[in-house]
Amino acid sequence: MKSLLHSTFLIAGMVFALLSITTAQADLAPAEQAAVFKAAGFKKGADGRYIRCQEDTPTASYEPGQIELMDLNNDGQPEAWVTESSMFCYGSPHTFFALVRKDAGVWHTLLDDVGIPVVLKTKRSGWPDIEVGGPGFGKFPYYRWNGKSYVRVTPSKK
Repeated sequence: MKSLLHSTFLIAGMVFALLSITTAQADLAPAEQAAVFKAAGFKKGADGRYIRCQEDTPTASYEPGQIELMDLNNDGQPEAWVTESSMFCYGSPHTFFALVRKDAGVWHTLLDDVGIPVVLKTKRSGWPDIEVGGPGFGKFPYYRWNGKSYVRVTPSKK
């Protein structure tokens, strides 16, 4: 019973995550989606999917580009998380991400890396610190807003 309940919550969480990504992309007009993907370094494939890393032979781990909108600095304008997953392209973390923002009508990248971005509660000038998780149990690096851009901080091994 406990296993069934755990599986139900896991599936519900995955469905919610997929629905939120689909909804976020639906909130952007096609031209706006194209601009977000372009800012993150993606190209539109012949099949209409946005791709950053082309696998030599497609694998089951591949998920094409996706967009999720989130207002990180509470200014009323959403930033966009753009992700692509592939073990072939990105190794053990499987995921590339880019954080892009629209400024003066143009989308540009604030941050990109390979790993799982985790928005932390700590903030600098209204922008949250962003941890980049991956395999292992050590301290993970994070990015901190310096007033103009995100800068990588590597935690000490103390």
